[in-house]
Amino acid sequence: MEGVGWIMAIILGGIAGWIAEQIMKSEMGVMMNIILGIVGALVLNAILRMLGVIPPDGWIWQSVIAIIGACLLIWVWRMVRGRTA
Repeated sequence: MEGVGWIMAIILGGIAGWIAEQIMKSEMGVMMNIILGIVGALVLNAILRMLGVIPPDGWIWQSVIAIIGACLLIWVWRMVRGRTA
């Protein structure tokens, strides 16, 4: 997460993962919420940079990016799991 420290990244990641869990109606644990939030933020930041968009700094914007990124990861997981099942 851009512009925030590690402890705040874990806290924001957990909150973002929990919100994404509620939006996507998935059942995840606390650790998976933290992982989804942090990885989601990293993935969406990378995607935005590849598209030439500079993601805004600050914890509010990074929280929004983390939530959207975590939702994206849950969606991709469902698509991959659905094709193999």
